[in-house]
Formats: sequence, C-alpha cells, structure tokens
Amino acid sequence: MRIELAGAPGSSERPNEDWAMAALPASGRGGCVVLLDGVTPPRGGDGCVHSVPWFTARLGGALAELSASRPDLTLEEILAASIRHTADAHRLTCDLSHARTPQATVVLVRWDEAAIDYLVLSDSVLLLESPDGSVRAVLDDRLDLLPREVLASVELTDTLARNQEGGFFTAAADASVASRAVTGGLPLTEVRALAALTDGASRWTEVFREGDWHAALELLRSAGPQHLIDRVRACERADTDRVRLGRGKRHDDATAVLVEF
Repeated sequence: MRIELAGAPGSSERPNEDWAMAALPASGRGGCVVLLDGVTPPRGGDGCVHSVPWFTARLGGALAELSASRPDLTLEEILAASIRHTADAHRLTCDLSHARTPQATVVLVRWDEAAIDYLVLSDSVLLLESPDGSVRAVLDDRLDLLPREVLASVELTDTLARNQEGGFFTAAADASVASRAVTGGLPLTEVRALAALTDGASRWTEVFREGDWHAALELLRSAGPQHLIDRVRACERADTDRVRLGRGKRHDDATAVLVEF
C-alpha cells in the first residue's frame, strides 16, 4: 500500500486552514483518510475566539480517532459525534449560532479487508479508481448549483444558503448536517486507488481544465501530490487576466491525499 499527502497554504501571511491525515490502525486491518478544508470567515468576525486551524485540528482529530477505533459506527455517526465533540470544546466561549462560526468541508474514507466506505460534505473531492483504470469523482455539488448572485454576496450566502435547506452544508456546530453528506460504499476489490482533494488542489481540473479526473489521479500517481499542487500554483500565476480564476482567490490552500491499495 502507498499513502502520500501534501499541502500548501494559499498565502505565506496566514496559516493553512486545510487539515489532512491518513491512519493505519495498530490492528493491521484497514485504514482511514480524513481531509478538511476550513472555511475562511470574512472580515467582521465569526463569533468565535478560536482560529479556523484550531477548529479543523480538533474536528479532524476526532474524525480520525473514531474512524480508526469505532468500526461499529457509520461515517455519518462518526461525523455527527465529531461535530458535537468539537462544538463542546468551545460552546461556553463562542457564539456557535453565528452563520460563520468555524466550519469545514469534509472527505472521510474508511476501509477494512473487505469494503470501503466514504463520505463527502461540501466542495472537496473524492476520486475512486476501479481496477480497470476508470475514475469516478464523488462530489457534493450543492454549492455549484447556487445562483451566481447568491455566491457573489457574503450576506446572501450566509442568510439564504449556508447550512440551510435548498443551499449547501458544511461541518460547523450542528451535528445534524452529517445526514446531508454524500455517502456510499464499495467492496475493496473494486477500488485500486483513491484520492482526496480540497478545492484548492482540484482547481487543476475544475478551474484550469488541465486534465480530467482520470488525468488528475494519474498525475498524483506518477509525480505525487506535491507536484499536482505545484502545477496548480503555476496555473494560478499564469492566469494574470483572471480568465479562469474570475473572482476567486489568486491562491487557495491546497491539499491532496493519494492512497494506492
């Protein structure tokens, strides 16, 4: 088995708000991947005295611990319990009802000797490669389906769409969003490799159209996650007229994880 991951902040002036971990339990059976993309709050505060990296580290740690130690729990149950655990850590000091309370997208994958289960919440990406080489992207595309006028306005996004019915969902302080995640499972024999990408890394395909998902996974396999991130950065620097980036960040936090079985 090969497991490789890499991450890079979007700016040297602030910490990377992504969080990633791959674990192989001491039992020697199975493993898990956790990938989070912390949501940067706009200026004006988010009702919390803690940073986004504080939040993603605690949520990610809880997800990894439960994924590795509680095979009796579904991934939805693990996400719900991890959200509650993290919320309890700052419930007394922070306004967890604030629309921009610290939150994150989630990719969670767990496997044993027989099967693989997965969960995706919001706009990070999970790629699954079958033994015949075909690649399927598991996506939660609700954010992409929102009207442009909503996406262009922080106020409209927070009041009309964020963690609301008809909008999109992230892991924040409400454990019930776990039921909104895209979930599924496959026999392990049907998965040759998988990759998890935050949207800063998936730009190579989704924004710059340098290759499809199959090409992205092949690039990860042949050159590694850091090379994919380096390619994204090169594309961002070359887009001086913001033809592809539009109103998006010049550079976003980018993290990629590759697992080959």
